[in-house]
Amino acid sequence: MLTAPLLVRGRRTGDGLGPFLKWAGGKRQLLPELLKEAPQKIDTYYEPFVGGGALFCALAAGGRFRHAVLADCNQDLIDCYQAIKSNVDGVIAALREQAVGPDEYYQMRARVPTELDPPMRAARTIYLNKVGFNGLYRVNSRGLFNVPFGRHKNPRVCDEPRLRAAAAALRRVKLVCGDFADTVASATSKDFVYFDPPYVPVSDTSYFTAYANSPFGPGQQLRLAGMLRVLAARRVPTLLSNSDCPTTRELYHELAIRSVDVRRAINSVATRRGPVKELLVKSFAF
Repeated sequence: MLTAPLLVRGRRTGDGLGPFLKWAGGKRQLLPELLKEAPQKIDTYYEPFVGGGALFCALAAGGRFRHAVLADCNQDLIDCYQAIKSNVDGVIAALREQAVGPDEYYQMRARVPTELDPPMRAARTIYLNKVGFNGLYRVNSRGLFNVPFGRHKNPRVCDEPRLRAAAAALRRVKLVCGDFADTVASATSKDFVYFDPPYVPVSDTSYFTAYANSPFGPGQQLRLAGMLRVLAARRVPTLLSNSDCPTTRELYHELAIRSVDVRRAINSVATRRGPVKELLVKSFAF
């Protein structure tokens, strides 16, 4: 029997469970399509590029997996998840102390994450995400966060119900900062893997291939395509989303693919946040 949704102070996590960060490539718009393709019963759910974790939250709210392994190469992001899992009260307390304004924002941005305790480090990540320009995560060549102040009218820096729901959902989750291939090495036919990598750029001006401190370029995309084929040969149910472009179609031409329309939520140019084509790739037939 699968684990039922957890309780948080008398209510199911599904009542308030959702992404607590706005992350580039977030999957809220694509969720209905992803949920249709995900197995109803999953032993261990693997998400090696977790980002905001929209699909994880939806699957957890529905009690569709026993265990989960969430990973990402972004250490700040994984540290944030870990702090919420182990000390959500401390994260909430740290967030409640933060004022919103350009001076406060740049002071927070200048703080060095490794010099902060885990709750404050997580609070910094959440604060910068909520108050910075358009929810972007971007670092310079020295690995320093450099997104400017976002001038939001009234950002909700501390969403306590959502953070507590996330903490409950993460209780039995393994969190990893590492490579996608290592993360899914032990996946079996009873599990489910969802790959949501930095997308193949559809134009010369696309810039989300620079992810965390390492570029996820053509070599990594090719290696990921090879990993999906390995999982298919092992009969591991696997789903991948990426941009719908000639490069991606060539990478996965031997596998089951389907194009879907998605509204892009994060782009530096507001007029480019409309519907775009994305590709779903499966290790099993649609």
